[in-house]
Amino acid sequence: MSNLRFKAVEAAGSRQIAQFEKVETKKATDIYGKNVFSVNKMKDYLPKNSYKELVASIEEGQIISRDLAEHISQAMKTWALNHGVSHYTHWFQPLTGSTAEKHDAFFEPDENGEAIEKFTADALVQQEPDASSFPNGGIRNTFEARGYTAWDPSSPAFIYETGTGKTLCIPTVFVSYTGESLDYKAPLLKAINAVDKAATEVAQYFDKSITKVNASLGIEQEYFLVDLSLYNARPDLQLTGRTLFGHMSAKGQQLEDHYFGAIPERVLAYMVDLENEALKLGIPLKTRHNEVAPSQFECAPMYEEINLAIDHNQLLMNVMEQVALRHNFKVLLHEKPYSGVNGSGKHNNWSLITNTGINLLSPGKTPKNNLMFLTFFVNTIKAVFENADLMRASIASASNDHRLGANEAPPAIISIFLGSQLDELLEEVESARVAKKVKAEANLWHGIPKVPELKLDNTDRNRTSPFAFTGNKFEFRAVGSSANSALPMTVLNAIVAAQLIEFKAEVDKQIKKGTKKDLAILNVVRKYIKDSKAIRFEGNGYSEEWEKEAAARGLSNIKSTPKALDVYVKEESLALFESLGIYTKRESEARHEILLENFYKKLQIEARVIEEMVNNQIAPACFTYQNELIENVKGLKDLGLAQAAFSSQLNFVERISTHVNTILEQAEAMRQERKKANQIEDVRERSIAYDELVKPYFDVIRYHVNKLEKIVDDKKWPLPKLREILFLS
Repeated sequence: MSNLRFKAVEAAGSRQIAQFEKVETKKATDIYGKNVFSVNKMKDYLPKNSYKELVASIEEGQIISRDLAEHISQAMKTWALNHGVSHYTHWFQPLTGSTAEKHDAFFEPDENGEAIEKFTADALVQQEPDASSFPNGGIRNTFEARGYTAWDPSSPAFIYETGTGKTLCIPTVFVSYTGESLDYKAPLLKAINAVDKAATEVAQYFDKSITKVNASLGIEQEYFLVDLSLYNARPDLQLTGRTLFGHMSAKGQQLEDHYFGAIPERVLAYMVDLENEALKLGIPLKTRHNEVAPSQFECAPMYEEINLAIDHNQLLMNVMEQVALRHNFKVLLHEKPYSGVNGSGKHNNWSLITNTGINLLSPGKTPKNNLMFLTFFVNTIKAVFENADLMRASIASASNDHRLGANEAPPAIISIFLGSQLDELLEEVESARVAKKVKAEANLWHGIPKVPELKLDNTDRNRTSPFAFTGNKFEFRAVGSSANSALPMTVLNAIVAAQLIEFKAEVDKQIKKGTKKDLAILNVVRKYIKDSKAIRFEGNGYSEEWEKEAAARGLSNIKSTPKALDVYVKEESLALFESLGIYTKRESEARHEILLENFYKKLQIEARVIEEMVNNQIAPACFTYQNELIENVKGLKDLGLAQAAFSSQLNFVERISTHVNTILEQAEAMRQERKKANQIEDVRERSIAYDELVKPYFDVIRYHVNKLEKIVDDKKWPLPKLREILFLS
């Protein structure tokens, strides 16, 4: 075993469980939201009238007055200082995919040179970070630096605590000087407002007391853990988030013994620590378990209002990284850090909840409520059917391309799984047949002729489905583990809003002609069921038969990110987003360009890392070992032994030479293709060049490196330096 490998493995094997502040389960409620300046806490710091005005503003989405903002800023400052906070920041989500912050101290000298603690309404409501250095898709020139962050009162401020201090974080949107959004939050808030308005108007067909509909979201977060010493020994993991070289371990996930297995004690300590920190920040983590692949795990929170859920998930990823370091772990959020085993997703469980407490995607106990359920259920299916390519674009990335369609991840073909019972239900509604009788205790309603009977809990899960109904929600399983869920959720809420607007127009048209309301609703629902039937699929999403069948149904199978992203700038998409006020044409085009740039830049980094590892580590290691073998052969010849005594060594040298030469040739050819791609000015064409002309070299080079390892395995001879580089599969 080589020195580097020995030290890394020795360090990993000798780790002790890290010490951290333990909180008993029964006391979790004592720390929940401890570091969050929630609306309830504001009650203790604000005048009574100001507090009432704040609550009304949040509930009704009204602009907060200047006077109220001043009261809140002083209350927030007092609360933060009481908790030992020294700095504050506007916490935002630029189009990098991660979060961003610029810290300012509360400390400020006054005109007399005395120290004071200052935090005004101006500082709360707006800051001016540099906009030119963030992705902007051409919206900002490099010399035009101005951009603004603006406070989002619907997401509470929180204290982010590290070993070096405490910072008050204020969730904000990020916009350019000319008003275009430069982040993920602003469009999401607009999409949430759009679906609220559209869903409320449709819900009032059934219940006039419904005045607001909130989109609800629960995000399951999958991740890998690797010991920090092993991570530090791999430059590819450090620079790209995944292993670019390495072979499959003899034991992977084939025994299916890791999934839901006993959690290793060291990992459990990390999970407990993570939960404690998350609870302090108001992130309601509820579930933890082993996932399918070795060293893969999952955590999941309770459902929350969608804007808060996404803020919490972005914050959670930061906390996961911070806590992992305390336990000498590195969190891998890449969708496919290791080939040959399951990748990681971020399953987005979405539903719509009324202000009266009704889940619009949950079957009710009366004919009226079941018709309401069918209305929203079918409209969601129709929205996804009409905008499947937009859904595919919303989860497209260089890293997620490795995951989609492999090892239980959903394929790139967008389809919807309902389960046999609900699929049959829609068939019944479409053909207007009354459902067969079921046991009385399972009835949700009693045989009205317009809608068949529903059975409770008649759904199942399909791991190969990108978009599945799971009882009272839709689960968008295709979202990648490193993604900001705001983008796919902006798209989902936007397309559902647009679909509900269209639905209401069609229903109102029939009512105007004299059709009774319930019948008009059912007529349009039945039409939508028929129109969107092609998107419903109950089978194996991995099969070749499904690819052929999907093509016959007219469903897209867009396997590469650059082509998937094209839908953002199609006329239909531009019109959809503009009609709802979510993106202007310029904003849509900018996002298209930003996502393309992100794609090719990630491939560019991976290609350069491959070149560096081949030229600086793999090839030199092979040459060194070849020289050792050659010296061995010379020594045997000098002893006067026949060639048969060292024929195996010579064969070994020749085979190594063949593969090393091929690797070097392929790496150089890849470098030339990369240089050509970099000369292409059009960002889309450059991305396609990287995808189609540069990326294929990755697998070719990896194949020949693996062949080198196979030679080692065949002959049982060590190749120390190569093993040192590739020891982590």
